[in-house]
Amino acid sequence: MTTTKNETTIEASKETPTITIVREFDAPPELVFRAHAEKELYAKWLGPRDVEMDITEWDFRTGGSWAYSAERGGDELTQFFGSFHEVRENERIVQTFTWRGAPDGASLEYLTLEPLPGGRTRLTGLSVVESFETQAAIMASGMDKGVIQGYEQLDEVLEELS
Repeated sequence: MTTTKNETTIEASKETPTITIVREFDAPPELVFRAHAEKELYAKWLGPRDVEMDITEWDFRTGGSWAYSAERGGDELTQFFGSFHEVRENERIVQTFTWRGAPDGASLEYLTLEPLPGGRTRLTGLSVVESFETQAAIMASGMDKGVIQGYEQLDEVLEELS
């Protein structure tokens, strides 16, 4: 297992029901974007290391939609779905994100890619949720493990693409 020297920060705002995730990658925005855009690459890095993602719908474009299930050992754990509201190549992805277990609880997610010196990228994700209760439930869900391990796996995918 590869670990990274780049830290992932995950913060819940006390002022608004939002969660912000920031992570830097040792690859240019074009590669980080590609790893989000291509279904096969996305499935390789998304989520914790011991979970596989079965992407059942993938229309990566402004106005498109997506759906996937998380599986461990062939058993389905959970499902997620959403819509792409804006896809701006190498810069920005805006999407909804819904857990099938709470279909009335969609979040709006903004992902921005900022080029850094040396061919690096800062990824910032901002999730806007319905309430502080929802924010607290997400933060307590263990999602940090999936995000951190997922981004470590993204490092590995980016290394393969370089």
